[in-house]
Amino acid sequence: MNRTPAPGPDVSVVVIVHNDAERLPRAVRSVLAQSLRNLEVIIVDDCSTDGTFAAAERLTTAHPRVRLIRLPVNSGGCGAPRNAGIDAARAPHLMFLDSDDELPYHACKSLLLTAEDTGADLVTGEVTRLFEESGTTGLWYPELFEDVRVVHGIRSAPEFFLDHLSTNKLYRADFLARHALRFPEDMHYEDQLFTARALTLARTFAVVPWPVYTWRLAADPATLSISSSRHKLRNAVDRIKAARLIDAFLEESGNAALRPAKDEKFLRHDFRLYLGDLPFRDPEWIAGFAAAVNPYLAETAPEALAAMPREQQICQFLLCAGRYEEAAECARTLDRPRLAPRHVVREAGRMYWGPALPRDAEEAAGLDITSWRLDDQPFAAGPLRHEVADIAADGPLLRIRLHTYDPALLLAAPGRVTAELRIATTGEPLAVPFAYEPAAPGEDGRLARRTAEVVLDPRRVPLGPKGFRGRRHPVVVLERLGLTRSDPLLAPAGLTPLRARIPQRGPLAAHTVRVACEGHGAGRLELSWERAGALGRAEAAAGRAEPVRRGLQRLTRRVTGPRLKALTYHELQKLPVDDSLVVFEALEGRGYADSPRAIHEELQRRGLPLRAVWSYAGNRSSYPEGLPLVRRGSWEYVHALARARYWVDSHGFPTLYGKRPATRYLQTWHGQAFKHMGFDVPELRLANAERQQRHRETIARWDALIAPSEEFERTFVRANAYEGELLRTGLPRNDDLVRWDDPARRERAAATRERLQIPDGRRVLLYAPTFRDGARGSGDSVRADLAELVRSLGEDWTIVVRPHYYERYTVPRELGHAVRDGREFPDLNDLLLASDALLTDYSSLMFDYANLGRPILFFTDDYEHYRATARGTYYDLPDIAPGPMLTTTGELIAALRDLKAVQEEWAEAYARFRERFNPYETGRSSEAVVDLFFGAAGRAGAGGGSR
Repeated sequence: MNRTPAPGPDVSVVVIVHNDAERLPRAVRSVLAQSLRNLEVIIVDDCSTDGTFAAAERLTTAHPRVRLIRLPVNSGGCGAPRNAGIDAARAPHLMFLDSDDELPYHACKSLLLTAEDTGADLVTGEVTRLFEESGTTGLWYPELFEDVRVVHGIRSAPEFFLDHLSTNKLYRADFLARHALRFPEDMHYEDQLFTARALTLARTFAVVPWPVYTWRLAADPATLSISSSRHKLRNAVDRIKAARLIDAFLEESGNAALRPAKDEKFLRHDFRLYLGDLPFRDPEWIAGFAAAVNPYLAETAPEALAAMPREQQICQFLLCAGRYEEAAECARTLDRPRLAPRHVVREAGRMYWGPALPRDAEEAAGLDITSWRLDDQPFAAGPLRHEVADIAADGPLLRIRLHTYDPALLLAAPGRVTAELRIATTGEPLAVPFAYEPAAPGEDGRLARRTAEVVLDPRRVPLGPKGFRGRRHPVVVLERLGLTRSDPLLAPAGLTPLRARIPQRGPLAAHTVRVACEGHGAGRLELSWERAGALGRAEAAAGRAEPVRRGLQRLTRRVTGPRLKALTYHELQKLPVDDSLVVFEALEGRGYADSPRAIHEELQRRGLPLRAVWSYAGNRSSYPEGLPLVRRGSWEYVHALARARYWVDSHGFPTLYGKRPATRYLQTWHGQAFKHMGFDVPELRLANAERQQRHRETIARWDALIAPSEEFERTFVRANAYEGELLRTGLPRNDDLVRWDDPARRERAAATRERLQIPDGRRVLLYAPTFRDGARGSGDSVRADLAELVRSLGEDWTIVVRPHYYERYTVPRELGHAVRDGREFPDLNDLLLASDALLTDYSSLMFDYANLGRPILFFTDDYEHYRATARGTYYDLPDIAPGPMLTTTGELIAALRDLKAVQEEWAEAYARFRERFNPYETGRSSEAVVDLFFGAAGRAGAGGGSR
């Protein structure tokens, strides 16, 4: 009887391992549990000497899809075992996995489907880096993986040289065979050569934007991977060897034109990693590293160096010039534009890095930082450098002598500066005020360094009800003219660690605290707490036994976590309602802002017999002095919510806490809807019944919802199936905008411009883009070329960038004189009032800003992509836009140069926009809301004077 043979696997996953018996099963299980079932696992044991081979044998016995190969001798690298896996693979597609990493659930299936759909020689996807010590994650070069695409050869996308891992890719086996693609076996960083060859030889490769590989970065120094072992000088030598081999391949294969792109990758990634480590290396290591890398740097393409940030160029110059101590100092500033050099010198309108004028033209070119325009930097974002000059233990106290380097002379500007050292563990921070000593100016009359002494008592640092175990870094907080900045305090790399014991306080266990220099990054001063005594010994034992440690964590969460608070909240609701208590929350506790602020101020104006408590989630500086505050999620917060007669909120109180019938909940929301909301969002519309029910219950808690227009009812109200009371009053927060011309609002705008240090005569462009779904925190929303904008208009305009709070943005050093970070202002109305025009994209801010009657511009270079890939929109922006939709920075510059003509051209569209979306905005919304929602209590204080 003839039988059809079973089809072979679709994908072979090669798992290489050496002396890793503990983690190998986890890696293999991540493959066996894939949603793609038709695959095989090939374990290649590189002649382990521990229990790895036995662990691998157990996996083959338990799982028929697992095969095992054992190399007769250890190869010392990853190339030989991966090549053995290639030879043994039976599937038409291959992947590679390291024994300490994992594959996400859909990795194999999603890559295979993409390969079949596109016919690409290989498919590459995003990598999630998991930092095991902290449990945090980050994405590997997310800018490469923004969407699904097919790349027709790396010449069309040379930035993919950065994607040099072999493990986040699925390869066609016939592609590898056709080009005899193998891993080199006599070196480390074999990935880099293999991947560079694969990407260069591929006719097409496909890109997917979802994570397909989980790269686990171990906390234990004993288990560091090769790429994490940069403290070994041989590690750097191997990277340089790999780079040279790639250069030779590009030359031999006729792809020498790709050399500048590959050099840029080397400088941006490989070389940059070692530069960041320089502050923590001894002089002998730095000299050895320079000897190894400088000859190769001399061969890199000039355009590759020119593409690097200026501080990296300076660091490279100092390293090549043999000025190792200065190079290490400079290295702390890499990617940290608010971290200043210690010294700068000025001559003939030029500015140079370092304490002395350059000796020749080459040195002048290498150290010139005139483009940073340090003399034009604002207080809030200009560069400073706080360093520990000396630290000593005085009994239980720490006496810290610190130097503040201020080459931009920020502290010399008008206005009193207050200073304090802050450190926090789990609760409120300890703030230690200090004052700078008087000092004589330098030779050029400028005071560029300040000195102070701070006495820190570690016993006073709040450790929370459970005590604390972990690391924290003090920050220096400076305040001037109402604007606060917080900066790290750097420590000498050679700081001898100090230890102190904090005695037991009440039920709180005794602790030991260690003071040292953080061993990476900028090298901050670091305090580490450990519980002492029997509890400390138990924690140490739990740390050695991972299951026990996790059990203790679960027990702690049960005793102090959300569940217990929810139970306590339920019991507190049995107490009578406090009829005078109103709990306010805006932006999920981010600040004193939005419509809740406007309503609170109206209640204050009327002098009503109501007691306000505000929720906060972090920085408290935006809240008025004396205003009662409770930390969001704290026991005090739970108590306030349980007893309050009124809740007023702009986003959503935590669903953990149900609303009692006697409490009235006013949801102000935070604007009109442009993007789909509620059940119109596919993620919720297609969710399971349980999640949909949770959303309905969240909405059902609202007793009243503020509506700014009929459009809001057609979109947001309908999409969320809200059936409660609607207050058709307009948004209270927009009262400030409608009445922008009264003296109080003009004064507020002037105060904001002063805090931002807007030069006289400059106009303000507020750039406020929204986030992109699927790319939160990527920085992708800031799409206008601000450097080009500043070059063309920087003497006439100051750009204030206010990204969505889901997004990240750092003002580049070169733009600090004309670009401001607007995130220091929790209440967006401060920035709206101070601005002369708005630049946005798809943010609902457009609806609010129209109340000012000022120009609105749209930067929409990705509009078609946004519409196709985001959650969807209620409107086609071209149909409703009250201003021009611009797709290039050149168009934006032209519009700003003739803004009056733009206003005239768009006047009719602007008027239609206001009539459609802001019909209820009268400037009296706060009054109307208080009258309607607070009933007799609200009307009792009405008529209390003009606003």
